[in-house]
Amino acid sequence: MKLHSERFSLPIFPRRLVAIAAFALCSGYAQAAEPFTVKDIRVEGIQRTEAGTVFSYLPVRVGDTFTDEKGADAIRALYATGFFKDVRIEVENDVLVVFLEERPAIASVEFTGTKEFDKEQLTKALKEIGVGESRIYDKALVDRAEQELKRQYLSRGLYGVSITTTVTPLERNRVSVTFAVEEGDVARIKSINVIGAKAYKEKELVNNLSLRTPGWFTWYSKADQYSKQKLAGDIEKLKSFYQNNGYIEMRVDSTQVSISPDKKDIFITINITEGEKYTVSDVQIEGETLGRKDELASLVQLKKGDVYSGEKLTASTKAISERMGNFGYAFANVNANPQINRENKEVAFTILIDPGKRVYVRNINIGGNTKTRDEVIRREMRQYEHSWYDGEKIKLSRDRIDRLDYFNDVTIETPDVPGSVDQVDVNVGVTEKPTGNIMLGAGFSSSEKLTLSGSINQANAFGSGNTIGIDVNTSRLNRTIALSSTNPYFTEDGISRTYELFTRTTRPPTISTGDYRFRSTGGSIRFGVPFSEVDRVFFGAGVERTEVEVYTSSDPYYNSPDRFKRYVERMDPSIDTSANGTYKASALGIPLTVAWQRDSRDSALVPTKGRYQRANFEVSPAGDSKYYRATYQHQYFMPLFSASTLALNGEINYGKGIGDKGYPIFKNFYAGGIGSVRGYESASLGPKDQNGDPYGGSARLILNAELQFPFPGSGTDRTLRWFVFTDAGNVYNTDEKAGPKTSFGSDLKYSVGIGLSWVSPIGPLKLSFGKALNPNKDGRPETRDETQAFQFQLGTGF
Repeated sequence: MKLHSERFSLPIFPRRLVAIAAFALCSGYAQAAEPFTVKDIRVEGIQRTEAGTVFSYLPVRVGDTFTDEKGADAIRALYATGFFKDVRIEVENDVLVVFLEERPAIASVEFTGTKEFDKEQLTKALKEIGVGESRIYDKALVDRAEQELKRQYLSRGLYGVSITTTVTPLERNRVSVTFAVEEGDVARIKSINVIGAKAYKEKELVNNLSLRTPGWFTWYSKADQYSKQKLAGDIEKLKSFYQNNGYIEMRVDSTQVSISPDKKDIFITINITEGEKYTVSDVQIEGETLGRKDELASLVQLKKGDVYSGEKLTASTKAISERMGNFGYAFANVNANPQINRENKEVAFTILIDPGKRVYVRNINIGGNTKTRDEVIRREMRQYEHSWYDGEKIKLSRDRIDRLDYFNDVTIETPDVPGSVDQVDVNVGVTEKPTGNIMLGAGFSSSEKLTLSGSINQANAFGSGNTIGIDVNTSRLNRTIALSSTNPYFTEDGISRTYELFTRTTRPPTISTGDYRFRSTGGSIRFGVPFSEVDRVFFGAGVERTEVEVYTSSDPYYNSPDRFKRYVERMDPSIDTSANGTYKASALGIPLTVAWQRDSRDSALVPTKGRYQRANFEVSPAGDSKYYRATYQHQYFMPLFSASTLALNGEINYGKGIGDKGYPIFKNFYAGGIGSVRGYESASLGPKDQNGDPYGGSARLILNAELQFPFPGSGTDRTLRWFVFTDAGNVYNTDEKAGPKTSFGSDLKYSVGIGLSWVSPIGPLKLSFGKALNPNKDGRPETRDETQAFQFQLGTGF
């Protein structure tokens, strides 16, 4: 195609205005231009648009026969691009000349006076609707952007907002768009009135709503700012409140929302009709019950004589539907039909069950795993491909994947297979999270002061599901070098295997305790055998040599507790610790372990329901150090109101020596601080020597209760929570050789408090402020309890 850079204008061939001819054709004008063959096409007036772009939209090419219809089509096509505000087509000697006037381009979009929104977010949002830098200016789109911006302000209660849009022409056919915003003050809800309430006080009804009048925390929660969506949700809450208390015919007649002239106060009025309170006269199950009518009837929560509850009725139909899903009927219809007797104020229900066709799973699709291999996720699935759909197994599969703790989020969807009435796909979606930890740095804790530590741990090494780790810790209390490796699927049946090599040095647990040192070096191997979906039994063996180093000194800080000195003398009868000096003795132990674990929690890191139990028995029948120790722990999580969770924990530990050397002191249990009894100084509870130095004990009892709440403003994020707690526990001595015996379970220490829990990128973090309820302050060092109100710890789970 040949392009001309200059206009040919021959006087004997006057121009024909094809645009006019096309208009005449469209309007029925009789005279039309004669068709001709296009010799060339020339474009004039363009500044930014490439000529090739114009040619691509033209429905006419060189060599085509040009008619008035094609001229009209060409004008419409160029206008439709949105690039031009004027289009003309003329003809010179069978050459089409296209005259174009481009729309200006947007050089910049600016905002002034915006405080409620981030300017970068506004710029990005407007660009998505066509108003942005380098975009073609369109007044309609700019007006739409202004209205959308105003709508966003109104949704945040800024009803006095004023937005002025200024379009400034610039050189090279460009414009600058500026949105000048005067936000005004936030409108607050002045009053909420419920008209027509008789059975309940208006205040009680308003307290069930999310919207609030200004209060202590509304500055943070924004609950005193009106929005249409919040009001719609509150109306549903109001209906649910009444229907859960027997008022099946309650209705909301109307709602009125008004604003004061100064646009600062919002007034909400809700008009309701309560109706009568109904009781349940009968509940029947009809339809295809698969011969399990009694089983399905047991799932109905509403019984004869109960006050009607919409929540219980919905839960009943949902439970029946889920149970049908466990039998393969994924699309079962379960509907409750009411029969209302207004005279007796009773309602009967017939629950109709239509199971539909039995469904099986076609494919299981894994998505979102950018690092973790498919097989790591698939081996946790208990719903299999080409087998009957089982809702319970699908839920169990989701929980097992979540308990891997490799993902921030796990979802499972079961869409229909197109064109099939008895097949579904199972789509598993995961969101990867960092499972490795490489850290070099310093830390400060309330009990250990300054610590230096470093670690390399990978819980999902190379996406294989295996865990490898190198732990290095230089804290004053625990110096550690440990190498470990865990393969959770050592066999295809799910038997796990763990290796560990370690050397650990332990110092006194509190600053006031006299000095000593335990140094253990050894290794172990452990296998875990699954016995059910939630039960696993562990078997292990190890070998470790522990060196105990004690000191006799006139300085009480460097003088070890007498109990530890006597243990060194029992380990090596040739040692006499009465004189000042340093004394060491070592013992070889061969610990054998058997353990049982049951985990039915919905999440390993932030559980909201389910149980966790573990029992561990360790015995060292040979070597210098002979003993046994047993542990049992039980955790229970139950969801409560308003996304809160009740968490209970109980732990019992008991140990005893075998032979004449007694229970090894380096296996003692300690209590106090986060993880046991908050409000008391870390590891300070239990038996103490004459200087008040705690040395632990061979038995321990710990009881904890937490009521956990979502942190205000965090929405559904479960990783950040605050809680109130109460703790109880103590440490006891059951071995005469370690000192005076104490009665197990006696003299429990109690505390209450409040705290914050956060699953941070470097591990679970807990802060607590506790009040010790019954500390002993009688002044004697061997019985005095040390309290500590504020405590924090990184890496604790409960």
